[in-house]
Amino acid sequence: MLSDAPQPSRRTLLRTGAGLGAAVFSAVALAACSTGPAGGAAGATTTPSAGAFPVTIKHAFGETVIKQQPQRVATVAWVNDDVAIALGVVPVGLPKIEWGGNDKGSSPWKDAALEKLGAAFGTDKAPAMYSEADGINFTELAKTTPDIILAAYSGLSKEDYEKLSKIAPVVAYPELAWGTPWEEATTMIGKALGKESEAAELIKNVEQQIKDKAAAHPEIAGKTFIYGNLEPAKGDGVNVYTANDNRPRFLSAIGMTLAPVVADKSKGSKEFFLPWSAEKANELASDVFVTWVPDAKTTDAIKKDPLLSQIPAIKKGSFVAFEDKTVTLATSASSPLSLPWALDTTLEQIAAAAKKAGS
Repeated sequence: MLSDAPQPSRRTLLRTGAGLGAAVFSAVALAACSTGPAGGAAGATTTPSAGAFPVTIKHAFGETVIKQQPQRVATVAWVNDDVAIALGVVPVGLPKIEWGGNDKGSSPWKDAALEKLGAAFGTDKAPAMYSEADGINFTELAKTTPDIILAAYSGLSKEDYEKLSKIAPVVAYPELAWGTPWEEATTMIGKALGKESEAAELIKNVEQQIKDKAAAHPEIAGKTFIYGNLEPAKGDGVNVYTANDNRPRFLSAIGMTLAPVVADKSKGSKEFFLPWSAEKANELASDVFVTWVPDAKTTDAIKKDPLLSQIPAIKKGSFVAFEDKTVTLATSASSPLSLPWALDTTLEQIAAAAKKAGS
């Protein structure tokens, strides 16, 4: 299954594949129309409150001081560009979505938000895009001449951070690589862009949407879950995501509970996943098991696999397999833009599995 994604590293594939409508707009109600600089490039849109700058952002590599409101925002990895756009700021440069994206290298939620800001791809105010299929594209990013680089959700190495810092001040992740919750990324980026109050309101708005939409499916509440990656016919073909990862966080946010077998092993871990022997698949006890797959054929193979089929939730039919890469991206790279979209496209499937789990 993992070979379906473009990146070569097993760890990277777990990150990318498992790891990147009207509801979207309710999450960005505060967004203002873009007024990019001359020449068609996009940029920051509104003026921060007096005295907002300078601001200091603490992160895993130290502190970054931002002396004045950024006007040219570039981003790396996922999530960061979504947050900026949700706050009404159109980046001058952002990464192409290499896994789970559409034919524009974008996503449905990003396209909708950029269109509302007057910066749809294909127009002169659209952000520049650069490929990160082989890692951070320092050269193309630098060409956008940013005055800030957002990487609050990312896997930057210290070397990456130092190299990016020669281009512009960098907002790196606060503690764990690929481990920043969307709420924290939104708070950090809001502060960096002089939009703290807007960021707080955005978080409140999206959290309320999650609460309201989950409430329409009471069968989900309290059900235990495991979110994992499954590869049929492989002894090492099981990985389960820890509490450090956005996929379990999404399920927890809709009222489910991380199964004790994973929660206990997550304690003290700084990893986003744990390897698990397929020989012990029957020990992965939960009401619901969620995974991502490249196609329906893989879903069938998992159900027929002599070891994976012994996972309790699979045995009783309370199994969710996301076969759409964009759905997987929306929950693995959770953002204020992707989450409303994810709720609309996943809750029915999760609720159906929860019903099969029983009380």
